[in-house]
Amino acid sequence: MAGSSANEVNTEISAIQADENFIADPAITPSAWRHVSRLTTFLVMLATLFVWQIVSDLHVFPPIALPSPIQVWRAFLRILLTGYGGHSLLGDIWVSSVRISIGFVGAVIIGVPVGLMMARIKFIFRIIDPFLQFVRPVPPLAYIPLLVVWFGIGELPKILLILIGTIPVIIIGTMSGVKATPPLRLSVAKTLGASESQIFRHVILPSALPEIFTAMRVGIGVAWTCLVAAELIAASEGLGWLVQFAGQALQVAIVIVGIIMIGILGYAMELLIRLVERWAVPWHGKG
Repeated sequence: MAGSSANEVNTEISAIQADENFIADPAITPSAWRHVSRLTTFLVMLATLFVWQIVSDLHVFPPIALPSPIQVWRAFLRILLTGYGGHSLLGDIWVSSVRISIGFVGAVIIGVPVGLMMARIKFIFRIIDPFLQFVRPVPPLAYIPLLVVWFGIGELPKILLILIGTIPVIIIGTMSGVKATPPLRLSVAKTLGASESQIFRHVILPSALPEIFTAMRVGIGVAWTCLVAAELIAASEGLGWLVQFAGQALQVAIVIVGIIMIGILGYAMELLIRLVERWAVPWHGKG
């Protein structure tokens, strides 16, 4: 019996070692897994388009409510070449991109230092936190009439709406990053005689950067929500205006084109933030 148990244990160990050898097989490289992942994403997107086309062909919904992917593609080519509502598609993309870039960058430039100060200085926290908690739960749409009355329907109210909607996310993410700094790192730095400024530069800020970038990735989605909300009500150009203008004319294919463009641009900005994060925080997620 003892010999039988020993054989079973040896068999289990051999199986585990075989699995480890499979995982460590140089042939299965991270690059190979990335290719498999990309192929999976491509196949899922292809299957989605196929199902969409089938549902459209079967008239599960009225054709005016759900145009087929082919009709949406034709609408995209048409407005790309000739424009829609007196504006070109590239022009609307450019206008929306500039608006959201200014508003989002402004929120980061203001929000990160404010979040750092609020996390480190109790007096500043007590001054700003009541306003932050007041602004945070208010939907962006609620600010639009007030901003229009104060600043008209130019570019400023749209940028301010993006700023107001995004900055609480950045501030809270920054504060969370500072407070998540491991106490052991602070103790070691103090033991080695580091000054407060050195501790901040070399310990607290690097520890907070991953949370800051996470807040930025969440914030870019909030920024697009604010932008589209502003362009739906108080704009004469931009992707939000395109969706609203086409919707009023029941041009659903063009509405879907606008939505897809917003999604693509939002995803591209998300990828850009990830790229900057990998450059600025190369150690995050390793080790």
